[in-house]
Amino acid sequence: MLLGSGELGKEFVIAAKRAGQYVVACDRYAGAPAMQVADECEVFSMLDGDALAAAVRKHQPDIIVPEVEAIRTERLFDFEKEGIQVVPSARAVNYTMNRKAIRDLAAKELGLRTAKYFYATTFEQLEAASKEIGFPCVIKPLMSSSGHGQSTVERAEDLRKAFDDAMEGARGDVKEIIIEEFIHFNSEFTLLTVTQKNAPTIFCPPIGHVQKGGDYRESWQPYQISEKDLNEAKQMADKVTAALTGYGIWGVEFFLTDTGVVFSELSPRPHDTGMVTLGHTTNLSEFELHFRAVMGLPIHDIRLEHAGVSAVVLADKDYKKGDDIPYNFVDALKEECTRVRIFGKPDAHFGRRMGVVLCYGDTDADIDALRTKAKRLASTVLGTEPYMKK
Repeated sequence: MLLGSGELGKEFVIAAKRAGQYVVACDRYAGAPAMQVADECEVFSMLDGDALAAAVRKHQPDIIVPEVEAIRTERLFDFEKEGIQVVPSARAVNYTMNRKAIRDLAAKELGLRTAKYFYATTFEQLEAASKEIGFPCVIKPLMSSSGHGQSTVERAEDLRKAFDDAMEGARGDVKEIIIEEFIHFNSEFTLLTVTQKNAPTIFCPPIGHVQKGGDYRESWQPYQISEKDLNEAKQMADKVTAALTGYGIWGVEFFLTDTGVVFSELSPRPHDTGMVTLGHTTNLSEFELHFRAVMGLPIHDIRLEHAGVSAVVLADKDYKKGDDIPYNFVDALKEECTRVRIFGKPDAHFGRRMGVVLCYGDTDADIDALRTKAKRLASTVLGTEPYMKK
């Protein structure tokens, strides 16, 4: 049973279906991407614990795979006690669906290097914390996704708007925000980390990425990093995933600075920046790796087979359910070593991720050239003439 049926869930379902599994996809709205490829679907608010329990009783899944933040996570402990496998574990999901829990675990309990931070439930608390941290600072809801409610504040006069945006952008019923020191980083990267039931923790080659407003825009693999910094990131990722327990893939985000690696965030599931692996960069995509780890199946190795990049396709305006969205694949598919993946969202607001363009080449290909190509082609996918029809 998949809890959350967006574009990442869709690719996980495809990996599961290729292995003959029966999948029930759940989300708060009908027609979500993963529902389009699953065997059955359920529509309900996963913040409603009773509705969640009713769906579990109805379908009696062997495995529950959470894919979003807005879940009544404490119920997962009950399901686990009943013998249902929760991915990666009920403990991991409960911690990582809330920035407060995971940040305190990383910084205070495990001693990982993180940005200085404070929490706030009122604007007055935010003002006081900003004086401790200084400007610029980063403000985020404790529970959110795709950068909703996140902003970088340059001056005290902008705090009120940032506070309101964070409260409005929060997912679920957690009305608390985190204010962080702004890290002057050279770049950001994701280390996809695979914890296994019967084998050691292993890592994908690191993935560089660019975010805007906290939301992923492009990613590339391989990412150039020194052996020293990569080993430091691996040690941090291994430490935090071991503390959280469970089996599956984790998207562990880091900042790379002049003085080393800084832990940023962690997702207990496939990561949006890892969609670059759909472009044949690694021998197994992050979704295939997640499925194998969840099922306790062997993973012989993870190796880089191509250099590749991903660039997101953004909605150029608001689209309602039933609208013909003018996808144009022609320009992108004229180019060699290019793939287009459309998520199949039934509607969209301006700027929402609708798909991704993937470009790849030999392992020593020019990453900057591939990035330029992918971004150029992504800008052509939403055109004036629809390629796909009902």
